[in-house]
Amino acid sequence: MKLKSSPPYQSLAICLSVLIFSLALVSCSGEVNKETTELTVFAASSLTNAFEELGERFEKDNPSVTIIFNFGSSSQLAAQIIEGVPGDIFASANETQMEILFQEGLLNGSGKTICTNTLVIGVPSNNPSGITQLSDLTTAGLRVVLAAPQTPIREYSDQVIKSTLQPGDQTLLYKNVVSEEPNVRQVVTKIALGEVDAGIIYRTDITPDIKSLVTAVPIPLQNNVPARYPVAILNGSSSIEAAEDFIQFILGEDGQNILQNWGFGPKP
Repeated sequence: MKLKSSPPYQSLAICLSVLIFSLALVSCSGEVNKETTELTVFAASSLTNAFEELGERFEKDNPSVTIIFNFGSSSQLAAQIIEGVPGDIFASANETQMEILFQEGLLNGSGKTICTNTLVIGVPSNNPSGITQLSDLTTAGLRVVLAAPQTPIREYSDQVIKSTLQPGDQTLLYKNVVSEEPNVRQVVTKIALGEVDAGIIYRTDITPDIKSLVTAVPIPLQNNVPARYPVAILNGSSSIEAAEDFIQFILGEDGQNILQNWGFGPKP
């Protein structure tokens, strides 16, 4: 018996049905992708290593969330937020920048302190200038690097210098400053490369990858300044629930352990 072939219009209908079904699958796949939440976190550069680990751990426990970090000086990040750069969370290295955003009406709620830090004098690993204390940075001809004014680490550094040295020695130290860097990580880079004799940094900035290049000279507690790191959700956040979850993770036991493993002090 001879089989009849399908009329052309039937073949066309079958093709259209297959196409519609394929498009439906693509549409469904798109809906799944839309369920992925992107969380943009503005964080102080000194938090880089710890926050990258926090982000990896949080993403592992929350597969539907992807965290995008924007690291930099807290003052620069605050300026970006004021200018309208979108984000979900701001983690600052001091309370000053957080207060600025609060006054601008850019925070969703109040900030919470997640950790603390202390300052040290960073020197190249072989400490060629034999620096043992802050007053040594007043020696004529010494090359000192500090962060730029308005950055949290510079504000802390200025406080330490003022509380430790007499006015005349303060002048001598600032006279030795050969570079003012945009953020503390670039201060550390100058020290690691041996381009300067010393700089003031956070103790957490001497990370495993550079500990063979940079040595910390302690600053006595009575002259030191406890750096406090607050974090807050931004008013323009489109992912408030995920932002709240991430902050709670940081404040929790696992998050605090990660921060302390990177040298930060516990939350107050």
